[in-house]
Amino acid sequence: MDTAVKPQGCTNIKLRQLMRRVAQHYDAEVGKSGLKGTQYSLLSYVVKLGPIRPGDLAREMRISSSTLTRNLRPLIDAGYIEQGPGADARSRLVSVTAAGRDKRQEAQRRWRVAQEGLNQMLGPRRVVELHALLDECMDLLSPLPDGDTDD
Repeated sequence: MDTAVKPQGCTNIKLRQLMRRVAQHYDAEVGKSGLKGTQYSLLSYVVKLGPIRPGDLAREMRISSSTLTRNLRPLIDAGYIEQGPGADARSRLVSVTAAGRDKRQEAQRRWRVAQEGLNQMLGPRRVVELHALLDECMDLLSPLPDGDTDD
């Protein structure tokens, strides 16, 4: 470790503040589609990976099973996602409906506007550097124990 550099402040607080501000930016734009940013993300994962078992989806998204269940409910109620039977009587699969595909497409257009706006505010080089730094930090941090994922 470079002893000449001494970080000041709380990294956790700084990251949470940045995350809240970035989430507000995306939610303001994606919200025009009627979805929250988290709902758009979940719908996108199901489009990409589905049909998929809920436990596998939670692992892919790096969230807890309880958070996934809570976030799935409004999308199921809206008719964008459905849960059907799985390979055996105890399992089930999450899949996207036709209405869900249409809603995701609409939200994806809003997401692109949000992403371009962020790129413009921060500058493309800074965004690329931020992505690289975040990826590097994720690789350096040890993974959380099984079942103990971020919400």
